[in-house]
Amino acid sequence: MKPAMQTLLRYYTTLMQIIRLPVATLHFQLGIDPGHIREIYRYYTKPHPRYKVIRHKTVGAALIDLRDVGDRAAYLEQIKGKNCGAHHARRARSRGYVFAEIDRNRYVDEIHAINTSVENRQGRPMDLAYQQKTLHFEARQHFRYYGVLSPDGELMAYANLGFYGNFGSFSQLIGHRNNDGIMHLLVVEIVCQLIEQGQVRYLMYDTFFGAHPGMRQFKTILGFKPYRAKYSLQ
Repeated sequence: MKPAMQTLLRYYTTLMQIIRLPVATLHFQLGIDPGHIREIYRYYTKPHPRYKVIRHKTVGAALIDLRDVGDRAAYLEQIKGKNCGAHHARRARSRGYVFAEIDRNRYVDEIHAINTSVENRQGRPMDLAYQQKTLHFEARQHFRYYGVLSPDGELMAYANLGFYGNFGSFSQLIGHRNNDGIMHLLVVEIVCQLIEQGQVRYLMYDTFFGAHPGMRQFKTILGFKPYRAKYSLQ
């Protein structure tokens, strides 16, 4: 097959994949925090850095429809099996790791240690901002902050989760690189908590398209699926 035909076929295949994606309508609610919500809305809907004809976080948005999942038991059933999310989370618990909601200012040193623990993640160098130690964290009212603690109480992974309307989205999710399942435990417990609280319909973890294969696999085994996201500002 000629190169031009191969390129055309790839475009066609990608277009068909996009068309077949389920659609999720994500609402930003200004009343939560008008200034910050407008800023995040503009970021999510700006032109994609590579594909200018689409919006930044619209095609292949990695979402869990929490209402569709049902309850905690149903979610864990969905992600059970060897090398799936529930398996890895269970391994972390068996090794003494504990999930908790955290005050980041109690873990300033540990957060910096996590941020600087490796130079590259997902095939890309860490952003320079992660190299700078933050001495004090300001907590936003529409955010929650979670962590996984070692048996000795050391922070091993953390997540910052923003709530913008009918969905929550990770702004940061990072941890020490080990094989104990700490990142799986962190995400699994957050999903279960959101299901039980019933305050948002969707949980978002960036996008599938453009993500490193390892990251796409991580999202998949934790129950995230690709959607076409439509955004509204209310």
